[in-house]
Amino acid sequence: GQRGEEEEPHSLETFTFYLSEPLSKERVEAFSDGVYAIVATLLILDICEDNVPDPREVEEKFHGSLLEALSEYGPNYLAYFGSFVTIGLLWFVHHSLFLYVTKATRLMGLLNILSLAFIGGLPLAYQLTSEFAEKSHNEIEAIQVSCVITFFASIFQFAIWTTALLNEEETLHAFARYGGKEHAFMFAKLALYPCVSLGAFFLTCLLSEFSTAIFHLMQIVIPFAFLALRIFVRISLTAIKSVMSLSRHKVVLLEEEEACLSPNETLS
Repeated sequence: GQRGEEEEPHSLETFTFYLSEPLSKERVEAFSDGVYAIVATLLILDICEDNVPDPREVEEKFHGSLLEALSEYGPNYLAYFGSFVTIGLLWFVHHSLFLYVTKATRLMGLLNILSLAFIGGLPLAYQLTSEFAEKSHNEIEAIQVSCVITFFASIFQFAIWTTALLNEEETLHAFARYGGKEHAFMFAKLALYPCVSLGAFFLTCLLSEFSTAIFHLMQIVIPFAFLALRIFVRISLTAIKSVMSLSRHKVVLLEEEEACLSPNETLS
């Protein structure tokens, strides 16, 4: 039979870029995990290539003692473990964040790429902090660069969560929304690295002689700070709930007393 109405030809849609449009959460997580894995691999490759003592040097300089030869590379190994812990904890924060994200958007994907760009700079930060002479001007500047890289890598993660909060009913699980069970802990967890790295940066500017110790102390203390945060947030929320329950209990008692009073006594 004949068609009553001719079909209109499909026109090419103009390219639009709405930052609130949905993005595949699974692909964002897969891409992020790949970047974290590659960055961690680059760290151990640098250790295996540059920080293994030569057998002749072990025999001649250290009288055949491998432990003494390895102790000479102690600052390099400390920088490696500190950088690896930093990458691992940033991955853990990223995993916790996207565990509560129900739908990713293009803006969140863009912020995630910016965070991964600075994550990829952590092997550079490791090389900078282990190459220069101790307490030199170059070493202080290298540590400050490392603090800046860590700050931006973590602040963009915080920005992802802030962006999700703007439309939390569609993008966040109920536990991580404002007033949810995990909201306070997520805020503290995502704000920890930006605050600590920024504080370490200013401390290295004021106390330049202790810049190396401050930086390595920051890397070592933060894993324990994550555990302390969980305990502190739980205690704080319990205290707040107990205070609120006591205040509500007092209000209920006052209402019951007023209900028991006669109208004349209430007016008086």
